[in-house]
Parts: sequence; C-alpha cells; structure tokens
Amino acid sequence: MGREVLAAVSREPDLELIGGVDKNATDNYLPLADSSGRIPISSDMESLLGTHRPDVMVDFTNAEASIAACRVAAAHGINLVVGTTGLTEATIKELDGLAQEHEIGAFVAPNFAIGAVLIMHLARGLGKFFDYADIVEMHHEAKIDSPSGTALALARNLQEGRNGPFTRPSPEKEPVEGTRGGELWGVSIHSVRMPGRMAHHEVLLGTHGQTLSLQHDTINRECYMPGVTLAIREVVKSKGLVVGLEKLLGL
Repeated sequence: MGREVLAAVSREPDLELIGGVDKNATDNYLPLADSSGRIPISSDMESLLGTHRPDVMVDFTNAEASIAACRVAAAHGINLVVGTTGLTEATIKELDGLAQEHEIGAFVAPNFAIGAVLIMHLARGLGKFFDYADIVEMHHEAKIDSPSGTALALARNLQEGRNGPFTRPSPEKEPVEGTRGGELWGVSIHSVRMPGRMAHHEVLLGTHGQTLSLQHDTINRECYMPGVTLAIREVVKSKGLVVGLEKLLGL
C-alpha cells in the first residue's frame, strides 16, 4: 500500500511527496517508481518530520504502529489520513482528541475503495427488512486482522434501524466447531485467507421466501488510490476527525 500511495501521489500535479518512514529503512533516499526522482526515507519519524514538514501524513501500517505515528505527526501539527484497519474505538477516540488538541484535520477510513464504500452505504438500513444475515469476506493470506474492518462496518450498518439482533440458527450438531463463523449482532461473519485473493466482501440477507446479496471485489491495490488522494486534499480543509470515505463522497 505504501508503494501504491507513492505512485498515486506522484501522478497528481497538485500533490508533492516530501518523505517516507519505514522502520526497516536502511538507505537515506527512496527512488520513485516512475523514475521522476527520489524522496528522503528514514526509520526515525521524529527526525524526518523535524527536517521535512509535510502538510499531510498518510498511514497504512498496523493498529499499534498507526497510533504511535499519529501521536508524533499530530504533535508537529501535521494532518492525518489513516487507512490502517483494525483500529479500536479507543484508538478512534484518541485520534479525535489529537485532532482537537493540535487543531489539525484527521481522516480515518476502514476502506478507501469507492465500491466498498458504496456497498457499506447500501447495507445501511437494509437489515430491518430481513431476518437473517451472513457476511463473507476473503483476503490475501498476509492480512493481519480477521474479520476485516469493512466486514465489521457492514455488520454495524446492517444493524442500524433494527430493534434487536438478526436470527442466527444454531446447528443441533456441529462436528467441526465454529463452522457458522463469528457472530456480531446475530450476523455470521466468515473470513477466508489465502494467496491469490485481494479483497472480497459479500452480504447475504434472507427472509421469508427470498434472499438478497451484495458483492464487491477489488482487483488490485490501485482501486484505493482515488479515495486516498481525495482524502489528502480534503483533510487540510477543516479541523477535527472525520471517519468514513462516505462523508467525503456526500453519501
């Protein structure tokens, strides 16, 4: 994702790359993929920000590294765009506090693919019309969290407008434990991890005599870049925390 962000920002005439941070960085400079030049790179964020002051930091790391990086960047008055998944409610609350304390913009999205945002938008309010709900999500084998942040957001959106959880049948016999998947508000969530998968999300809804399905697939990581560059441009325009790409798309 880091390399995709570098490539995407390099293509935008109104955006400029300032530098990069990688805990395993051994060189002082990173050549850009389009051979347009190179940018400073360091394993020491504090040092890099002290000499190169960006307007925005884009973070695609992991939940633990993300909040640590955001604390440092916020203290330097740098706006935040966070695409890391698996953030807890406590972390989101801390990001909100950092944005207010340092008077910066902060943007967090569980998914930057516009199609994924649309399926989450469509899922909102549908749950009240159905009795049963399952979510199937498939990702590459190296994804660190399960279920995905998008699957959790889908489950939350399906629950909106309901007076209680979905009906979730429990099998009388379960020779293999856990085959009904994880559960959130009566929604069964099934996670698949294997090579060759990018990101797949499917919502299955059922009620008397009918079913409804919503599905979204990503083909490559380039699909996230229009959302990322949109967030970079928008996060500098206001102070405080915004969660969800749908807010920037006017949904």
